[in-house]
Amino acid sequence: MAQPIKVHLTPPGPNPWKVVLVLQELGVPYEYHSFPFAEVKNKPYTDINPNGRVPAIEDPNTGVKIWETGAIILYLIEQYDTDHKISFPDLTNRSLCNQFLFFQVSGQGPYFGQAGWFNVLHSEKLQSAMDRYNAEVQRILGVLEGLLSGKQWLVGDKMTYADLSFVTWNDRIDSLTMCAPDKKFVGFPGVQAWHERMTGRDAWKKCMEDRDRLMDEQGLQSNGMPKGVNSMEEYEALIKAHNEAEAAKKAGK
Repeated sequence: MAQPIKVHLTPPGPNPWKVVLVLQELGVPYEYHSFPFAEVKNKPYTDINPNGRVPAIEDPNTGVKIWETGAIILYLIEQYDTDHKISFPDLTNRSLCNQFLFFQVSGQGPYFGQAGWFNVLHSEKLQSAMDRYNAEVQRILGVLEGLLSGKQWLVGDKMTYADLSFVTWNDRIDSLTMCAPDKKFVGFPGVQAWHERMTGRDAWKKCMEDRDRLMDEQGLQSNGMPKGVNSMEEYEALIKAHNEAEAAKKAGK
């Protein structure tokens, strides 16, 4: 039996749950190191990921420590999906899965993230920025709709890590673009059906139960900010105060 892989994460964001979802689908043991967002750019976490982003993993079975979700997912597939449960053995289909994974990490994730920033978190409402990134959300959904035409999955005849890599960000479209939950896939029925196939799975339900629990442990709202904090400015001030208190504590030792 493999030792559990340690997943370092702050629970609000979509990216860590891509990795957890893959682990859950593969049945690979894992454990959480869940910590506050205020600590993501501080030691000791930056000794693991100097970029100060989540997630990162540590695999005690191999000694590998790695960050960036695309790299983590490729590592997990190579190391732990030898039976090709959510991958393929042949070069063509493997390359197609990687193509879609890189489309997710370079296209969907960054553009959806910027939509969330300018629609929800940015202190100034910049209509041009909101319009640009909302349009990019629609464009990417359109690309996916075309790719899924006549198909259930992106590659071959089964769900793979290519499909799983998109689900966490797609699930947040309503909160990122401030639309009604039942309107986030309007005009993209193929994407909606594909998304629902994945979110109906036990692995997804387990991940979201864990996320809710970890969020509650940190006293966080659904938008990731602490309860009682109503704007990004308040949250940034809270983070600054936390970091100053930690620095003062270390200086006093």
